[in-house]
Amino acid sequence: MTDNTWLNRWDERYSSEEFAYGTEPNNYLREQLSKLKPGKILFPAEGEGRNAVFAATQGWQVSAFDISANGRNKALQLAEKQQIAIDYQVGELSTLNYQKGQFDAIALIYAHFPGDIKSSIHQMLNQYLREGGFIIFEAFSKNHLEYIAKNEKVGGPKDVESLFSIEEIKTDFPNYDIIELAETEIELSEGLFHNGTGSVIRFVGQKLA
Repeated sequence: MTDNTWLNRWDERYSSEEFAYGTEPNNYLREQLSKLKPGKILFPAEGEGRNAVFAATQGWQVSAFDISANGRNKALQLAEKQQIAIDYQVGELSTLNYQKGQFDAIALIYAHFPGDIKSSIHQMLNQYLREGGFIIFEAFSKNHLEYIAKNEKVGGPKDVESLFSIEEIKTDFPNYDIIELAETEIELSEGLFHNGTGSVIRFVGQKLA
C-alpha cells in the first residue's frame, strides 16, 4: 500500500511548472539505449517522463508508470511537445496489468522505492522482461549519504535502506548475465534536484532465463 506521505512528496515535487530533474534524458540511459535494437521498454517510477520520452524518440515502444498523477501529466505534456506517444499509467506495480515477458528492456533510472519493498518490486519486474531482455539501472549507492552530507543539492534519498549496493543488485537479479555492475562517482546536472558529485550503482544485465 502506498504511504500517503510518500505519494504527497512526489505529487508536490512534480507540481511546479519547472521539471524537477530537467527534460533531458539521463546520460547513462542514453548511452546504453544506443547499444540496443529498439523494442518494447518499461520505465518504472518514471516521474516527469524525461527518459521515457527520449526512448520513444529513438524508436522504442514505451510503457511507464509512477504513483504521481502530476508526474504523468508532465510526462504527457513532454511527449506531446516531442510529437510522440507513450503509455503512462498511475499506480503501484502490483495493480498494473503488465504481462510476463512483455518487455525487451526495463530501465530503472533513480527508481528509489522504500527499503521494505524495493527487492519485491525488482522481482516482480523480472517477470515482465523476456528472456534475453536487458535491465538498465542507475541509482544512488549506500555510500551516497556521505555526498549528501557535503552537498544537499546532489539529491537522493536520505535513508540508507532506499539506497543500493552491488550485493543487493546481484541478489535481486540473480538470473542475469552481468554486462556491467559497478559503484562509481559521477557528476550530475539534472534539473533542480540532481546537481553535483554523487555515488551511484550502474548495472546492465541480460536475462538468462
